[in-house]
Amino acid sequence: MKTNIATKIKEYKARGIKLTHQRLAILEYLDGNTSHPSAENIYKAVKRKFPMMSFATVYKTLETLRQKGDIIELTIDPLRRRYDPDIKPHHHLICIKCKKIADIEADLPIVIPDEAKKEGFEVTGNQVEFYGICSNCKSKENHNH
Repeated sequence: MKTNIATKIKEYKARGIKLTHQRLAILEYLDGNTSHPSAENIYKAVKRKFPMMSFATVYKTLETLRQKGDIIELTIDPLRRRYDPDIKPHHHLICIKCKKIADIEADLPIVIPDEAKKEGFEVTGNQVEFYGICSNCKSKENHNH
């Protein structure tokens, strides 16, 4: 769901995040984006508008947003980090073929392992990942057989 970008800009400025035109373009790209893009995806998309932008700018912006708690870094793709601007608790469906990631808004119960209790470990959150084959990949498989 897209947010009011003007409101977000005010929030970022109030929190001391410098907003260059390039950073604003990255924020606009991420706003409401549910594709869980990688830094490379973001760079390619934003570079069209700002051809002189460096990959380092994208990466530094993502790192700043991650540190400030405005995006979540997903490590579910072993080949590259993906980013999720939806910071509210949710889970993911992951296609093992095309690596597409979809959000699950279902309210799943948190199961705290006995080991955590024994170790005195305070669980502050969890994320569940479901792996499988998405409908597009399944359709391609069926056409190839």
